[in-house]
Amino acid sequence: MGRSGSRRSVRVGHLLREELGQALGRDLGDPRLRFVSVTAVEVTDDLRHARVFVTMLGEESERESSLEALERATPLLRALLGRHLELRRIPELEFRYDTSLDRGFRIQRILQELAGDEDGDDR
Repeated sequence: MGRSGSRRSVRVGHLLREELGQALGRDLGDPRLRFVSVTAVEVTDDLRHARVFVTMLGEESERESSLEALERATPLLRALLGRHLELRRIPELEFRYDTSLDRGFRIQRILQELAGDEDGDDR
């Protein structure tokens, strides 16, 4: 599942991201999913599988618990998608934690530390 994909798979990915984001906030009452956000969806060209990237607040154990809740909610989420989207087939959903925000925060922290070192340099 590359990032490029066909125009159709990219369009379906955007639709899935929007609908899943709304469904998480609107239709699921599991408290483990309260702070889950869908950041991206990659759909295979044949539209059979979708990799759903999510972020959430909390420690690693809370993230694992949220991912488990998403896995359990997958049949319900697919049913909701089927009602809201005009697709012949709803893709199988695979949820993954999106590490890009964590990497961004780490880079930002390093840059701030480097900027602080330069400010305190006595040269």
